[in-house]
This record gives sequence, C-alpha cells and structure tokens, in this order.
Amino acid sequence: MSAYESKLPRVLLTNDDGIDAPGLAVLEAVAAELAHEVWVVAPEHDQSGTSHSISLHSPLRVSRQGERRFGVSGTPGDCVVMGVRHLMRETPPSLVLSGVNRGANLGIETMFSGTVGAAMTGLLLGLPSFALSQTFRDRERVRWDTARTLAPGVIRQLLAIEHAAPTCLNINFPDVDAADARPLTLTRQGVGLVEGIDVQAEMDPRGIPYHWLRFQRGAHANDPDSETAAIAAGRVSVTPLAFDRTDDATFKRLAASLR
Repeated sequence: MSAYESKLPRVLLTNDDGIDAPGLAVLEAVAAELAHEVWVVAPEHDQSGTSHSISLHSPLRVSRQGERRFGVSGTPGDCVVMGVRHLMRETPPSLVLSGVNRGANLGIETMFSGTVGAAMTGLLLGLPSFALSQTFRDRERVRWDTARTLAPGVIRQLLAIEHAAPTCLNINFPDVDAADARPLTLTRQGVGLVEGIDVQAEMDPRGIPYHWLRFQRGAHANDPDSETAAIAAGRVSVTPLAFDRTDDATFKRLAASLR
C-alpha cells in the first residue's frame, strides 16, 4: 500500500467564500476520506478577490466554531498562516486544501483568487497545497456533487506523484455530472476568460454614491493545453503554479536593450 492509499495524518482546509460556504462543507467531506484529522481555519466572511493578501496592519481574531474548526477575521492567506504557524504549530498538516470555490479559477483570474492565494500561501510555508474550484453556468445550480465525487481520487492521484519540492496545484472541476467528466488533464494557466475590471456606480437610499468592482469576462483564444480549454471539453484540469511571474519575452527584449 502506497503512502497515499492510506490516510494522511492531518490536513488543513480553508477557502475564500467563508466558513459557512457550501463548497467548504464539500471539501470537509472530501478531506474526511483522506486524513485522520481535518482542521478547518477559514474566513468568517466572504474574502473572494483577496488573492495572496495577508493582514499586516490590523489584528486578527480567531473564533472556535467546533472541534478543530476555527473562523478568522482575515483573508484566506491569514487563515493558512494562523493554521500552520499558530493553531497547528505543534502538529503541522501534511497538506493544505483550499476551496471548493463556487466558480472556476481559470487563467488571469487565478491572480486575484483568494482560493488560489491561500494555496500559494501554503506553498510559501513549505507545504503541498491544492486549490479546488467547481465550475458552474447557473449560480443557483452548482454541481457540488461533481467535486465531491471526483476530488478524493484526483487528490490521491496527484499526491502519489513524487515531487522534488512542495507544489501548488490549481484544480478545476467541469460543469458536468461526475459520471460524464473526462479524465484529469495536465494544463497550463492560459489567458482564461477575464477581459478587464469594470466599475458599477450606484446610489444608496440616502443619496450617497457607492461603487461595485466586477470582472468583465468574454471568450478568448486559449491554447488547447490551457485549463480553460480543458474545462470547456468537460475535463478536470490541474495546473502547477509558481511564484515567479517573470515575462520571459519582455525580459529578453529588455536584456538586449540594456546591455
């Protein structure tokens, strides 16, 4: 029996949709199949769009919400740090799982995602970390059963692969029934669907203006090996992520000019 056919000692779960989000409940059920101990350290409120942010200028408050279950008044990144470096300091996790996010994290959008940001924070702390997201077309009919059914096998499959160092993997489940999902596919980040960010101006009942920021999305030409193309084909995508975002093409142009 391989190390990952048996259960892990303990895993740390977090998300960016908040501790009461349905996707986190799905992830808790998944993690129960994978580990002897499941620890939840998640934001008390929705922290979508906070990326890798951590709170350096405000204190964090932690509320115990059950056995090995804690809410944090901060970002997903804060939650991972609090879990690994404080709450689980004496018995650190073997794996960090972030999600299951309501909606895909594809392409450029991964730069803003708190789900992915939490996993990247786990990587920074030296732990293998996976971000998991469930794609949907209808927000009121998210196919949580797809992630719930497929995630345990996907996670075991990825953990069984030897790595020279801890990795961060971005996993997206397609908006199809689990039985119809096509195999796990190694992908590149690609462009995704984000076209830009818009500002929607509104007026409250007292006549005071307020503003919402929102992503503008649309069809883009994504390469066949991109996560967006894989999801569109009904596949489960997995993309390895790293901190180095150097633009090699621009680097070469600048190098030629700045010699």
